[in-house]
Amino acid sequence: MFDCQLYLISPLDVSGTFPDRLARALDAGPVAAFQLRLKDVDAHEAARLAEPLQRICATREVAFIVNDSISLAKRLGADGVHLGQGDGAVADARAELGRDAQIGVTCHASRHLAMDAGEAGADYVAFGAFFPSPTKATEHRADLETLTWWQDIFEIPCVAIGGITPDNGRPLVEAGADFLAVSHAVWGGDETAAVKAFARILGGD
Repeated sequence: MFDCQLYLISPLDVSGTFPDRLARALDAGPVAAFQLRLKDVDAHEAARLAEPLQRICATREVAFIVNDSISLAKRLGADGVHLGQGDGAVADARAELGRDAQIGVTCHASRHLAMDAGEAGADYVAFGAFFPSPTKATEHRADLETLTWWQDIFEIPCVAIGGITPDNGRPLVEAGADFLAVSHAVWGGDETAAVKAFARILGGD
């Protein structure tokens, strides 16, 4: 049994029937967290889009994380925020969101950035991309050794991200990833089947 969990990241378009898709995905198997990733949307529209998704997560006890925006996470009362390297400091997020918020940091393939994030008080660090991703351009490529190195030395959880599918994800689990962060592998097809397939490689049913 591997101690690794699924971390879903939204597509950029969460309008229309997406709330129904999210509910189906969360009901299909264990999911630890859902990250709302929006680009070029103002705060009012983002809050409107977030409301049903946040409610779906809350009723299923799935952590609701906001990508990039500390201010939006605070406005929504989200469970946490995920920060890219240019999205603000961990200390600022902690001050705004409180000590119970989950704060994650993108660290690309850099051990140095991950150690800095851990020292700053991040709750998890994210390494990637591990594979080419259809969701976003991959400037940095991480390797399995980074996950093992982190797991051997640090207690802060690490997230693997970037082009992960049920077919290629098992080595990341074995290398020590605490979470697999996925988007297209779930939303690009049948979300129910995809979550069930991930559950199998994570040690689920």
